[in-house]
Amino acid sequence: MGETVNERSATHVQSVDRALALLDYLAQEDREISLTEIAKAMGWPKTTVHGLISTLRERNYVDQSPVTGRYKLGVRLFELGNTVARSWEVRSVARPAMQDLNARINEMVQLATESNGEVLYIEKIDSTHMMRIVSEIGARLPMHCTGLGKVLLAYKKPSEVDWIISKHGMRTMTSHTITNREALEKELEKIRKLGYAIDDREIMEGLRCVAAPIFNSEGEVKYAVSVSGMANNLLGERFDKVRHELVRMAESISHLMGYRKG
Repeated sequence: MGETVNERSATHVQSVDRALALLDYLAQEDREISLTEIAKAMGWPKTTVHGLISTLRERNYVDQSPVTGRYKLGVRLFELGNTVARSWEVRSVARPAMQDLNARINEMVQLATESNGEVLYIEKIDSTHMMRIVSEIGARLPMHCTGLGKVLLAYKKPSEVDWIISKHGMRTMTSHTITNREALEKELEKIRKLGYAIDDREIMEGLRCVAAPIFNSEGEVKYAVSVSGMANNLLGERFDKVRHELVRMAESISHLMGYRKG
């Protein structure tokens, strides 16, 4: 159900709305514009425009010419745009390989990144099994008990891992969940040595997952890819085959993203 009028008014923040409208206006004009022009075009008092634009300038969302005193969009928007573009780039690069692997093994294949200390799922290809795992693009899960999360943690700085654990903790999800920091550190070290992570019924009973890192052109791990399925479908030789295929796919995607090993 959609929000009611009262709910919208309760959550609506006028200053944020005006700041975003101001950025939209600057983007549409695509030129340097004076404070007076902005106030006239938006229909707002000059004092309101000055307060908004001063804050945006401090955060580098707006630049002011030292010569003319006029305003234009700032470098921070360029940086954010590049971040979004990279996210879409990895999806377009990874999806064909994910579809190919899914067609060969008929298990769910997922792509994820870290967002605010959680696993954020940004792409997936479902299996055709009658018993399927419910998962959604845009969903978030803990990092310490998921294959994708543990892979992403393994390649982060210790200070970043500290921050994530202090923020989100290490909640018990099943009887197999790692909830001890020392045990997690050993697991992350093992992942770095092997080049993949395993979630063996740690987030959900009856679920197994294997995940591998995707390296970018700077050798950083910002994304990871995984295969997930019911535990009884991912055992023994079949699991070894799936793991091998997944790692090989992750290496291929990394290469397409510009990564060149050593």
